[in-house]
Amino acid sequence: MTARQNYGFERRRRDQLRRAKQEEKRLRKTERTEAGVAGPEMGEAPASAAPQGVWEWFSPSRSRTVTTSTGSRPAPEEPDDWILLTETAEESAPES
Repeated sequence: MTARQNYGFERRRRDQLRRAKQEEKRLRKTERTEAGVAGPEMGEAPASAAPQGVWEWFSPSRSRTVTTSTGSRPAPEEPDDWILLTETAEESAPES
C-alpha cells in the first residue's frame, strides 16, 4: 500500500517538472522573438563550397576527400573510383 500512496505524488511531481520545462522553453522563445532573433542560439554556417580554381574529389573505397587543381584527376592508383564533387561547366569536365 505504501507504493500506491507515493505514486500519486511522484506523478504530480513529474508533471510539475514537465510544465516548468515547457514554460522555460516558452519564455526563451518569447525573448528571442522580442529580440528579433530566430532559431536556436547558433553561429553562422561556414561556406561549404570548394575555393575557386580547385576541384574536390571523393573516393568511397578510401572514405576520403582530396583537392586537385582544375582539370586534373587524383593519382591513378587502384581502385580508381574518384567522384568529382565540384560542379563544373560541361566543356571543362575531366577526362575519364
